[in-house]
Amino acid sequence: MSRLDKRRLLAYEAPMIVATVQELAGTVGRGRRLMGLDVGSKTIGLALSDPSLTVATPMDTIRRRKFTRDAAELIGIFEQRSVGGLVIGLPVSMDGTEGPACQSVRQFGANLSAKTDLPMTFWDERLSTSAVERFLTDEADLSRGRRAELVDKMAAAYILQGALDRLTSARLS
Repeated sequence: MSRLDKRRLLAYEAPMIVATVQELAGTVGRGRRLMGLDVGSKTIGLALSDPSLTVATPMDTIRRRKFTRDAAELIGIFEQRSVGGLVIGLPVSMDGTEGPACQSVRQFGANLSAKTDLPMTFWDERLSTSAVERFLTDEADLSRGRRAELVDKMAAAYILQGALDRLTSARLS
């Protein structure tokens, strides 16, 4: 099954999951924001865009527990922050294949779409965590403990900013 076929199948199973960030932006209400999610096995990093969908800001990291509790916490945040759509980081392998981590994140997105009517899309997050860790080590010169506190929400911001930059370039062309 091709990658496009998988996307179509997933979109059929979870109608609020769209294929591209441009489609996502087309569904976000005026003045609403996009939220980026970096879904890991232990934590979920969160980042929030400005209402003009231009700049991503690291927001928070939540510790994962059971899905129903995580979803309830996330939905509360979505409502509180005027979120109109989600960009979920997809941990694609360097060779472009999707392994177990991708399957887990796709399933998380499908499960979340059953709990909320927010539109969402997946965004290739290759190297996002390593880029953030490199920045925090080399540029910010932070201790290992401090880096651990920041890396997930900054990775979410890195993922979301990539999607926002794609939107900006699509608007300009």
